[in-house]
Amino acid sequence: MADTLPIHAVLADLLAALRERSAAVLVAPPGAGKTTAVAPALLGEDWCTGEVLLLSPRRIAARAAAERMAALAGEPVGRTFGYATRMDARRSAATRVHVVTEGIFVNRIQADPELTGVSAVLFDEVHERSLDSDFGLALALDVQAALRPDLRLVAMSATLDGARFAALMEGAPVIESAGRSHPLALRHLGRRGEARIEAEVAAAVRSGLAEHDGGVLAFLPGVAEIERTAERLEGLGPDIALHRLHGGMEPAAQRAAVAPDPQGRRKVVLATAIAETSLTLDGIRIVVDSGLARRPRYDRAAGMTRLVTERASQAAATQRAGRAARQGPGVAIRLWEEAATAGMPPYDPPEILEADLSALTLSAAIWGVGDPRELRWLDPPPAAAVDEARARLTRLGALDGDGRPTAHGRAIAALPLPPRLAHMLVRAGERGLAPVAAEVAVLLSECGLGGNDTDLEQRLRRWRGERGRRAEAARKLAKRWAGLAPLPRTEGAGGGQSLRSPSPPPRPASGSGEDAIAVCVALAYPDRVARRRDGSGERWASVGGRGFRLDPRSNLARSDWLAVADTQGMAAGARILSAAPIAAETVEALFAERITAGRHVRFDPATGAVSATRERRLGAIRLSAGADSGANAEEIEGALLAGVREGGLDLLPWNEAGRALRERVAFAAANGGPEIVLDDVSLTARLDEWLAPLLTGKRRLDAVDSGALTQALEGMLGWDAMQAVARLAPARFETPAGSSHRIDYAAEGGPTVTVRVQSLFGLARHPVVGRDVPLILSLTSPAGRPIQTTRDLPGFWAGSWAAVAKEMRGRYPKHPWPDDPAAAPPTLRTKKADARAAKSR
Repeated sequence: MADTLPIHAVLADLLAALRERSAAVLVAPPGAGKTTAVAPALLGEDWCTGEVLLLSPRRIAARAAAERMAALAGEPVGRTFGYATRMDARRSAATRVHVVTEGIFVNRIQADPELTGVSAVLFDEVHERSLDSDFGLALALDVQAALRPDLRLVAMSATLDGARFAALMEGAPVIESAGRSHPLALRHLGRRGEARIEAEVAAAVRSGLAEHDGGVLAFLPGVAEIERTAERLEGLGPDIALHRLHGGMEPAAQRAAVAPDPQGRRKVVLATAIAETSLTLDGIRIVVDSGLARRPRYDRAAGMTRLVTERASQAAATQRAGRAARQGPGVAIRLWEEAATAGMPPYDPPEILEADLSALTLSAAIWGVGDPRELRWLDPPPAAAVDEARARLTRLGALDGDGRPTAHGRAIAALPLPPRLAHMLVRAGERGLAPVAAEVAVLLSECGLGGNDTDLEQRLRRWRGERGRRAEAARKLAKRWAGLAPLPRTEGAGGGQSLRSPSPPPRPASGSGEDAIAVCVALAYPDRVARRRDGSGERWASVGGRGFRLDPRSNLARSDWLAVADTQGMAAGARILSAAPIAAETVEALFAERITAGRHVRFDPATGAVSATRERRLGAIRLSAGADSGANAEEIEGALLAGVREGGLDLLPWNEAGRALRERVAFAAANGGPEIVLDDVSLTARLDEWLAPLLTGKRRLDAVDSGALTQALEGMLGWDAMQAVARLAPARFETPAGSSHRIDYAAEGGPTVTVRVQSLFGLARHPVVGRDVPLILSLTSPAGRPIQTTRDLPGFWAGSWAAVAKEMRGRYPKHPWPDDPAAAPPTLRTKKADARAAKSR
């Protein structure tokens, strides 16, 4: 079977290229055999005197690749072909091909930059663009250029992006292999929007089994969806073997999902994206694709990674469909309309563009590169993400103010953990809590250990009692990590930037004590320590200022304080996934150096007044508060100004003249007037200039004189601007009859004035404001009731006035209603009053 692999057709070209060059790019579709055929072929080359490292993106794929190569060679795994993952390893002194996960390689090259005893590094599935893969390749290229020109590097991709990798590797030759081609049919079933994805996948699996031969591989976004789909597929029959496949399973269960069924049954495998590449699942002829993927998204503002379910990319859909035709003709059943494929993102974005870059930034600093962007990248890390990571590492004490690694930073970088968890292990070790910290680190790193309870204490107790290879391997891993932690510090010992230790410690070195788990979590995530905000325990406030939510039915809901490890969802109301209760006194002791005390003077919008309290705070959480009568005038003024900035200018007691002035200035500015404007944004930006002088001696905003507010605005404008406003936006309209009326510049249709129609008699031209903007005339009867609105007074006189006058004569016979109002004298009196006035003249 191995002799028929498509990759063998181009192996000679690859070997020839590596004899002449130190780098090559191999493009081979899934099923070509690159993962298991290339590394053994290198062992016979004259230049290959040492070890060949084969990098795999996933633990299950690393283990499967080593086992497959060993089986083809007729050897047990661990002899010539071995593997190493964080949880498991099989190798010996005779191992020549070592399959390792990408994170293992990054740790190894940092510990030994010369890669002593290594002849070649093969980067498998580089098209997946994981952060560790990109970083590992950048470091390997740096080593090759400076220390090891003889080191062979091969980038192996399943997609046609080899040219980019070739350019990154200084013009490395690109060798392309054909794939094993089997007919593949695509069926698009669509999906009902109201239906749960589990029900749709289960129905598609059943129809696929009924209509086609072979096993089924169904892709779902996560473990929860896999379990719910499995429930719907119970009772498939004795000739069907149902398997789950995800990273949180026991290795034996993963092998069973991949290998042929020992009883010859058809298989149904419910899998996450772990099965997209690197693995060949025996007997699969049918793929059911939900079209969904669950990806980690780093929320930089919240400083946390959250899982989001989104549409899979077109590239991922192609990879998934190809699983059905690896060993023979197959069919891919897609739960979306065919036309919707074009709307899916073309590729999964490189992880480096949206991940937490703390570990990368620290590793680069220790490597000797102050800015990781100085390394060679296919896509350089975003500057904002690097800056945010550098700030976090500085707060952890891992970097100094100049971005150089501290002794503490080197200590945490030496641990095979992300910076926060490594920081936790170091600081917890100084407190004699290394065993507990190591267990917490494993729980937070390995999905599913001890179940999925929100309470980390419950999960830890269950895990300690679990049997099985995975649970035992995790315990060995925790023991190994605990051995890497520093010994407990004595009082007064050095150590620089550690958090202040509780006194007495909440848990002795033996690992007993109620707060130990929470202390470890709090050391890793001090910004996520949270306090309950309501009686039900649903709403929580964190030290970092973020709001969290918890299921009120959880036993953690009765706690006053929690050390929160994992959350999911939007940062403003993220759901707590894992946490441990922590006592208030432990919080105060652990973070004593971060607790601040002082007077807080603030404006209370409910009362309109300033209140002063004496508060102790830990970040965004107020620990205690009491009334304080010692606020000085400067503090009160600052609180009033802050209240206006936050609550808006409407909190001030404006009179009609002040509001009208702002409206007139806005109109004038839009009609060629002064550039000074009095809008909310401009006035708020200049509060210190015009409002602060009016707050002297005041403790309430409503104590400010409204007339003084208007004068302050006039002072901001100045004499010349006020004259321009008066010309372009006069405050009042003077009628021919001598009456004066306020112009409303905030009216919906434009500047409007309300006047009695008789007061406009004799006016042959329509009045205007600004740059010939017609003043809207709201005309009323002698009783003040509206009769007409016009922007064209002469047109009104010549047009609809006759009908209006006829109606008005019947209602108001004592008032004049001339046939030609444009020629009639204006008046506010009755006809008799006008006659008396005429006789008296």
